[in-house]
Amino acid sequence: MTSVNGKVVLITGAANGIGAEVAQRLHAKGASLMMTDLDDAQLQQAAARLGGERVLTAVADVRDLSAMQAAVHQGVQRFGGIDIVIANAGIATAGSVLGVDPAAFQTLIDVNVVGVFHTVRAALPSVIDRRGYVLVVSSAAAYAAGAGMAAYDASKAGVEHFANALRLEVAHHGVDVGSAHMLWIDTPLVREGKADSAAFREMLRRLPGPLGKTTSVQKCGEIFVEGIEARKRQINCPRWVGLMRWLKPLLASKPGDRITAKSVPELLQQMDAEVAALGRSLSARTEALEKR
Repeated sequence: MTSVNGKVVLITGAANGIGAEVAQRLHAKGASLMMTDLDDAQLQQAAARLGGERVLTAVADVRDLSAMQAAVHQGVQRFGGIDIVIANAGIATAGSVLGVDPAAFQTLIDVNVVGVFHTVRAALPSVIDRRGYVLVVSSAAAYAAGAGMAAYDASKAGVEHFANALRLEVAHHGVDVGSAHMLWIDTPLVREGKADSAAFREMLRRLPGPLGKTTSVQKCGEIFVEGIEARKRQINCPRWVGLMRWLKPLLASKPGDRITAKSVPELLQQMDAEVAALGRSLSARTEALEKR
């Protein structure tokens, strides 16, 4: 177990949800924080709750490499370097491959995949210099796909493999790389999905056993920080989600498809109708940030 006391942590998507929760917990353990997000108002609120000490914020879009490089430069200038980078920023879309807005699909890939690359690319020289740790926030969606989630699933599977490749590249520098895999966490992303889509709520209700249950942000933050301190290869939340990784071949098989296949024709049609009625595939909050 490695203490984060005195370490410098860069966190993207730090204004709310998992990012803000992990930031609070790491700060309480003595870490200094470079927090970035697109939402300036919520970012400042999150920083203010920490008292401002050992905290630096930057409004930065992970899709913009120069913005992420500038944020890293600010962190290095203020704190001397970056020890840990948490590539957390991410969004979701709604709708089937035929129903999703193509522009929203592109935006998601740009944020969830290209944004991870930009975050890591910008911070990696300092992380290597400090023999630090990189955490790429993926999802349980990298272990098991879901109808109506093709964009999100593709992005999270992609960044998991990005983390796997990066691990091979930097191990000889003394840098560890992990990926985080969450099921349903009570974040704005999941709450917005539930608010927008009755089909999404019904899909969660029909999932067997614990697969449709939502975990608190607080519990997720606890698991994240434990994993960060241990420089883990995988962080799973809830912890049993790690079983899905080993069951991935089964989950992607015909028997695995049967877990949700019966509900797909009905619920996917309903989801696409909801997307059409709303006139958007992104959440209202994400669209508002896009228009700023």
